[in-house]
Amino acid sequence: MKKRFNFKKTAMVGAFSGALLGVAVAASAQTTLRIGDSLPSGHYIAEGLIEFWMDEVKDQLGDDIDFDHFPAEQLGKAGDMLSLAQTGVLDISYVGPSYVSDKMPLSAVAQLPGMFGNSCEGTLAYWELVKPGGLLYELEFEPNEVRPLMALALSPYQIYTSKKEIEGIDSFKGLKLRATGGAMEETVLNLDAVPVQMAAPDTRDALSRGTLDGLVFPNSSLPPYDLHGLLKYATDGVSLGSFVATYSISNERWSSLSDKEREVFTQVGEAATKHACELVDELDAKDKEKVKAAGVTYVTLGEDDLEKLNQATSDTAKKWAEDLDKRNRKGTEVLKAYQNALEEYNN
Repeated sequence: MKKRFNFKKTAMVGAFSGALLGVAVAASAQTTLRIGDSLPSGHYIAEGLIEFWMDEVKDQLGDDIDFDHFPAEQLGKAGDMLSLAQTGVLDISYVGPSYVSDKMPLSAVAQLPGMFGNSCEGTLAYWELVKPGGLLYELEFEPNEVRPLMALALSPYQIYTSKKEIEGIDSFKGLKLRATGGAMEETVLNLDAVPVQMAAPDTRDALSRGTLDGLVFPNSSLPPYDLHGLLKYATDGVSLGSFVATYSISNERWSSLSDKEREVFTQVGEAATKHACELVDELDAKDKEKVKAAGVTYVTLGEDDLEKLNQATSDTAKKWAEDLDKRNRKGTEVLKAYQNALEEYNN
């Protein structure tokens, strides 16, 4: 059943008395938005972004706004969300660039390994490129006829294994590891492992069946999908990439909004972006303790292994950019723009 926000305003129906006399009460104009994502109910990404956003927008616009929220892939898989917005099935969709890497390859730049140390660092630098007027907005979101309202980069990813003990980076050789596509696949390949592109909701069954030997995931994404009980070992304190996502509104729906609605949507989207990354950074440490309690052993890599890992992640970023350049995409330009945005954030 769809998740229903009880914001629906009841239209006032005119009542007539007598044959010629009557009083009609006109219904107030109302905007109703259909919102969809692939996240299970209660997921921290939805809580930090879209649920926060809906509550704040409602506070400002009152009964003039209403939402129908369809979580947990009720209207389509993660890879369908962009097209559902483009075709008008949804007004606002959860768009993860790695799920549509053929259409938004450049927008996965914040998923490159070794880029940032926490969610807010990665998110707020990424938002400068993604929001309207930014480089990634001009290169990929606008051509795909959607407009980001908010964005989030998750905490740096670790590698988790279901059986294999982690004794160093050589432990990953030959393992089938879930990755989110694009740059993360390249990182996995540089570790001599086998990347398996798979949406998060499908990972539990794959681990149970042995289709996967492990995951490249953040701590806080394990509990929502009940994955931590299937894992035994994890890296600690490294940066193997991230996952970025937006909630984006179709250009057609955006153009139908009033000036006031656009203003509120934009302001609250900025606030939601900051709120979500702060929530993620707070949850990361807490969820790590939950994962430990489920029996997962975190392993700190030695200095030699960290040096090899740093080389692998550097090679990943360089190759990512060069491959996109060869496809007439502005990979090097986008990589430099993101690195500059990170530098500005840290200054």
